[in-house]
Amino acid sequence: MNQVKSLSYKADELAIVWEDTSESRLQAIWLRDHCQMPSSRNPDNGQRLLNITDIPQDLAIETVTLEDRRLIVRFAPDGHRSEFDLDWLYDNCYCLNRQSDDRSEVSKILWSGTSFEQGLPRYSYTNFCEQPKSRLAALQVVSDYGFVLLDGVPRKPGQLLKVIEQFGYVRETNYGPFFEVRTRVDPSNLAYTNLGLGCHLDNPYRDPVPGLQLLHCLESSTEGGESILQDGFMAAKILREEDSDHFGLLSQNWVSFRFRDSNADLQARGPLIEVNDLDEVIKLRFNNRSIDTLRLPPAVMRRFYPAYRHFAEILEREQQQIVFKLQPGELILFDNTRILHARKAYSAGGTRHLQGAYSDLDGLYSSLRKLNEGS
Repeated sequence: MNQVKSLSYKADELAIVWEDTSESRLQAIWLRDHCQMPSSRNPDNGQRLLNITDIPQDLAIETVTLEDRRLIVRFAPDGHRSEFDLDWLYDNCYCLNRQSDDRSEVSKILWSGTSFEQGLPRYSYTNFCEQPKSRLAALQVVSDYGFVLLDGVPRKPGQLLKVIEQFGYVRETNYGPFFEVRTRVDPSNLAYTNLGLGCHLDNPYRDPVPGLQLLHCLESSTEGGESILQDGFMAAKILREEDSDHFGLLSQNWVSFRFRDSNADLQARGPLIEVNDLDEVIKLRFNNRSIDTLRLPPAVMRRFYPAYRHFAEILEREQQQIVFKLQPGELILFDNTRILHARKAYSAGGTRHLQGAYSDLDGLYSSLRKLNEGS
């Protein structure tokens, strides 16, 4: 709880020196735009009730007073009165607080292959569904590490949709609400063979890419078929450290992805590594099976391939990967914009049957915030 040491103002700016000696210089237009009064914001959802054009162009701070822990600002020429809680002002002051992005690498716990020597993060399916605290803990693990395992998921077709219902909504695709992962004759996708699959992210040919993927193991009696996970944000961090030019090439140049079969022709463009306005990694697109014809300027093309190869080599480093075999009744939920997954080849004998589905990160982060409010 921070106290005000001193305050002063002029027509276009309010200056506050806080007890910890930090200083806020808040523009009049910002204060009016962020008014918390019921006449300016819906008290139920916090949405603004005014447009920026509703604020007078000749807006000015008329008076400022401090009452208990509330700052009262009156504006000219319309006489509007705003009240600001001091804690709210301190926490939201743009002088003291940089932009934050809960999707970026800065807010994550990056990991490598030796990070889970005490075991992979896993929770009981029953507790996940029935206990809000357990669901909060599991979803927080997904936010922090990018993945979580659920044990004891009933081995029923479509059961993974019940998991999605606990935090969000199903992202239905051309595969339907969920899809089968098992060996097929004449498969339209390599995932439906017993071949090994390299590290990749799903569906880069969609816009937007599904933010979450679930894989539920129903049967597994084959030799091989181990799952491989890799923290793509850690791989991008390593690439930036080893060669910043390579990182720049992959984050600044967009490439095309495409998937087509008898029922669909899906295309989208984007960088292999996406950064936000703070140059923080927020999303990856890496899928060598689905990358389309590269069409880059000649000078860029000559430099792009070494960067592309460098990143691919980092993704193949065994020390960056975790390897495990998904057992019947286990389900893995992972961030499809961060966690690359792969699969080792498996024998033609026996049975391997998984079901997969997609959801979006919006629902997970929304549920996480609401669960945190109630904890």
